[in-house]
Order: sequence, then structure tokens, then C-alpha cells
Amino acid sequence: MKFGEFENIMSVARMSRYLSACNNDTKKAMTLYRLNLRLSQELFTVISCFEIALRNSVDKHCKNSIGNDWLQNGILAGGIFNNNHCRLTANNISDAISKLGRNYSHNKLVAELGFGFWRYIFAQNQYTATGRTLLRVFPAKPTSTASTQYNQTFVFNQLAQINNLRNRIAHHEPICFLQNQNVKDTTYVRRHYGLIKQLFQWMSIDESALLYGLDHINEVCNKIDLL
Repeated sequence: MKFGEFENIMSVARMSRYLSACNNDTKKAMTLYRLNLRLSQELFTVISCFEIALRNSVDKHCKNSIGNDWLQNGILAGGIFNNNHCRLTANNISDAISKLGRNYSHNKLVAELGFGFWRYIFAQNQYTATGRTLLRVFPAKPTSTASTQYNQTFVFNQLAQINNLRNRIAHHEPICFLQNQNVKDTTYVRRHYGLIKQLFQWMSIDESALLYGLDHINEVCNKIDLL
């Protein structure tokens, strides 16, 4: 496809960043656009695997510590989330249950709740509501030091970074540039990729084995760097 046709489909505004990053080389600009799409696909797959691993680990822990129907029971009168401090969490659970309707089951409810919900389980109020024990889903987490506290706030902030990246990809924002600049760069992706692998390791999950055949992020990053 000629660049003019490609640009007409994707829009002049969208392609201007790619052109600028490639010194107005139209062929390279199209290649960079396609590599960005591939990188987004690769990274979204890895994030999806992490999200499933995280929510399943949290669910297993809370089933053991709170009860099998901890989510549904949590929004009932007297439930752990039935208070002003956890109102948004309770609303998310209620909305998901309503959406499932007759198809409701606890497992389907767990799957229906998005990454943002599982991130906020580590917010201060939700962490307290669930018994202040959720960090046990990260058994290999480093011990806190005087300079770095590896507490629920630290984990919450780490998850926020992954959640923000997930949302960027979902909204088709490019991830191959320096922030707010028309300069191709893979530092952002590599740093977040490293963060995801680190959290897998804290969960005592062999991420290399789990992602075998799925993970080509470094390969695509290298192609972008060499373009």
C-alpha cells in the first residue's frame, strides 16, 4: 500500500508522529506504525496473562480467608465492602452481578471484574476490608527496608502503572515514543515489561515458562530501535 492510502485510512494527524520520528521516510513510518501495533498486541497478551494470574491469586486467598462467596457477600448488609470507604468497589461488584444475571457464578463474577478492580483491592480501604493479608499473594516479595517499604501502597502503585499501560493500549495510543515527543523509543515498554515480570516473580510464577511462545516483546523492541 502506498503511504498516501495508508495515511488516508489512519489519518494525517495520527501518522504525523510516525513521519516525524522517521525523518519523513514514508516507508519507515508505515513500518514503525505496524511494529507499534505488533508491540501493543504482544504486550496486551502479557498483561492479560498477568491480570488473570493476579485475580485468581487474590480470589484463592480471599476464598480461604473470607469465604467462597466473598465478593457477593461483601456487598450485603454488614459485608466487608458495604461501607462508604469501599462504595466504588461495592458498586463495581453489584454492576457485574447485574450484568451476569442468570448466568451468575462466582467464577464468572471474578472474570467480569476488570483490572482496575483488582488493582483497587490493594488500595488502603479495600486492603483493610479484606483483612490486611493480601500481600501474601506475593510470597517472594522483597522484605521492606528503611529506604523502601514494599507494602500494599507500593504494590498498588506498581499495579497502577500496568493498568495505565493497559488502558493506553486499549485506547490505541502509541507506545513506541518518548513521552510527549515524536521520537521513537522503547524505554517505556521495556521498563513496564520488566515490572510485569518482576510481579510474576513475586507471585512465585515462572513467567518464562508461562509465556513460552507468547512473548516476543524484546524482539519487537529491538526492531523498533534498529529502524
